Amino acid sequence: MSPINFNGIKGLPPGAISGGAVVIALAVILLSTYFTIDQGERGVILHNGAIAGEAEPGLHFKLPIITTIAKISVQIQKEAFEKTAEGDTRLQAYSRDQQPATIAMAVNYHVTDASAVYAQFGSLTNMKSRIINSRAYEQVKNVFGQFDAADAIQKRALLNAEVFAAIRKSVSGPVVIDSVQIEDITFSTQYEGAVEARMQAIVKQQQAEADKQKRIIDADASAYEVKAAADAKAHQIEVQGKAEAGAIQARGDALRNNPSLPTLVAAEKWNGILPTTMVPGNTVPFLNIAK
Repeated sequence: MSPINFNGIKGLPPGAISGGAVVIALAVILLSTYFTIDQGERGVILHNGAIAGEAEPGLHFKLPIITTIAKISVQIQKEAFEKTAEGDTRLQAYSRDQQPATIAMAVNYHVTDASAVYAQFGSLTNMKSRIINSRAYEQVKNVFGQFDAADAIQKRALLNAEVFAAIRKSVSGPVVIDSVQIEDITFSTQYEGAVEARMQAIVKQQQAEADKQKRIIDADASAYEVKAAADAKAHQIEVQGKAEAGAIQARGDALRNNPSLPTLVAAEKWNGILPTTMVPGNTVPFLNIAK
């Protein structure tokens, strides 16, 4: 293939192509003399690949060709261990009672030294893969293995706190673990079915106990009503008995103090008719007049 002769192109003066190339080269060099760092980033300054410093957010100047910049985020990052359309990165672990579980979790972290991240790992992605993901998986298995399956469900806050403490302690380097959230724990279908059956049995037992207590309360209430009625009847009988005894006592006192009271009472009740027959020698009733 023969070389193109730009000098032969119609309408272009001699040297125009070479002049344009120089302009373009100068523009490229000029644009490569400065760079910007966004808020939330740090720029690792590299001279021929060697770390020469670190740039804060803002506008900076650099040497063309010789100087390059590696930008590292220092904002809080989230590493999610979850199931998505792209794949399933959830963690697998066994409980203390040997129940397999799949754990969805999120780890939040931030970089504290951008230059150290570049020097040790080359990029934030490499650092995340080598120390965040591996340590998270290791510590989740260790901590989760100290909990029975039932405790892992019922004591989720405690499990989360212990996983967070373990991951934070195990991760050392130019990064800090800010928080850990266990978002979901999924056990095998067999175990979840057994848990559901056990919970239903507990609910039935509690319902039976509640029914029993209700029957006891109802029986106590009925017994109380019967006792209250009996007490009321006994009280009534006692009051009546005292009243009758008082009346008898009063009549007895009246008889002792008034010997002629029976005669008076009989006279008050007499209808005024004398008896038609009398025993010889007896006196006429109520006419025994003292001489």
